[in-house]
Amino acid sequence: MDVIRIIIAILLPPLGVFLQEGLGKHFWINVLLTILGYIPGIVHAIWIILKR
Repeated sequence: MDVIRIIIAILLPPLGVFLQEGLGKHFWINVLLTILGYIPGIVHAIWIILKR
């Protein structure tokens, strides 16, 4: 299941974080990072998915 979330996180980082954490603070941090730069959003999303 993590492989699917990682692929989703690469395509749309906030969705990957949402599937892992829901609408918590990590989701909103990721939305902000994705707006500021796509790569930071991807890195954050993958970090959130792999830390569990």
